[in-house]
Amino acid sequence: MWRPLLDKELRSLFVQPIAWVLIAVFLLVMGYTFVTNLALTRSASLIRLVFQAAVLLLLFVPLLTMRQFAEERRHGTLELLLATPARERDLVFAKFLAGMTLILAMLVPTLIYPAVLAWHGHPDWGPVYSAYLGLLLLASLLNAIGLALSAMTANQVVAATLAIGLSLLLWMLDTFAAVLPAPWDELVLQLSLLAHFTPFATGAMYLSDGGFFLCGTLLGLFLAVRALGRR
Repeated sequence: MWRPLLDKELRSLFVQPIAWVLIAVFLLVMGYTFVTNLALTRSASLIRLVFQAAVLLLLFVPLLTMRQFAEERRHGTLELLLATPARERDLVFAKFLAGMTLILAMLVPTLIYPAVLAWHGHPDWGPVYSAYLGLLLLASLLNAIGLALSAMTANQVVAATLAIGLSLLLWMLDTFAAVLPAPWDELVLQLSLLAHFTPFATGAMYLSDGGFFLCGTLLGLFLAVRALGRR
């Protein structure tokens, strides 16, 4: 049942100007950083670019997800969708996949950067593979968080503000953990997006870090389904 919903969401998403604006701005900023970094450092490393892409996702994904449920509720179309045979989980899953499709549209063109480095040098491909996997896992978690918050409110601005604020807070938790005594520092550090993303960006993949992003994504989707079920 989610496949017709996915087609609808993709059409609705890519018709909106915000989708193309997000893709254009993302690629413009990434391209500028790549060119300037290559000119200044003459290095075949993409680590700085990867961390910048992660920060941009923290800001851009909430702008993508803010309208997913909030706008449907404001226009009264959410009730119509929930009145059909489609279940809440089908609707959440369709919107999640549509969001990931747009995120892929943002990330795939950046593959030209490692291709350029390979043309002119010999980059280490291990960190490149792990970095893109880490970006996808981070984006999936941010997408799920944004959907959950959008399902809880009818105001797009509130949904976007809450999602950006929560995403940035989770990203910077490692700084807060540094001032806490043991064992609280380790407990808080386990919730830090930066702490779990850094190994992917540097080419060291751990099952625990991947599990963190996957569990967080499932939790966000579960909360989105529950939020719809209560309305």
